[in-house]
Amino acid sequence: MADQFVYTTPLDPRAQPLVEQLTWEYATRYGSYFGDPPGAEMSRYPAALFAPPDGNFVLLLRDGRAVAGGAFKRYDSHTAELKRVWTDAALRRQGLARRIVEELEQQAVRQGYNKIYLTTGFRQPEAKALYLGAGYTALFDLTVDPETYGILPFEKALSVTPSRRAPPSESHRSLDAA
Repeated sequence: MADQFVYTTPLDPRAQPLVEQLTWEYATRYGSYFGDPPGAEMSRYPAALFAPPDGNFVLLLRDGRAVAGGAFKRYDSHTAELKRVWTDAALRRQGLARRIVEELEQQAVRQGYNKIYLTTGFRQPEAKALYLGAGYTALFDLTVDPETYGILPFEKALSVTPSRRAPPSESHRSLDAA
């Protein structure tokens, strides 16, 4: 079976293993560094924020099992904010996170956004490399120790063409992954 993108919700049972891995990752990398209990970041936003018309949540399924996922929510009227981009720990270094980012960018355009904003933590050098490699602009000085900032913000302008825009009602569909 080919890989398949499925638009759903963070509450989808297929997403649960990825959500648990990401929660564990946040807890072990940051603990209570930011003043919250370990793993608190995962309950910061209600699932409804990651639903159309303002947001969306995608899973990349392989043989029916979620291997990667991610979401966006409204940041402002023109900007989507990427959140929760994650790859199954056993399947890293296969370009799955990049595929999720590209799919979310395309969906953001279909939902009318023309820019993406995101933040990642200073203890996530893989994420920093992913976003820089995907054409995001760092909104911080790359020559400074990232721990100085704690939170690392990025942005990217999206190419918006009329042929790529679709009404939000089409946003919850399954797509065969390239």
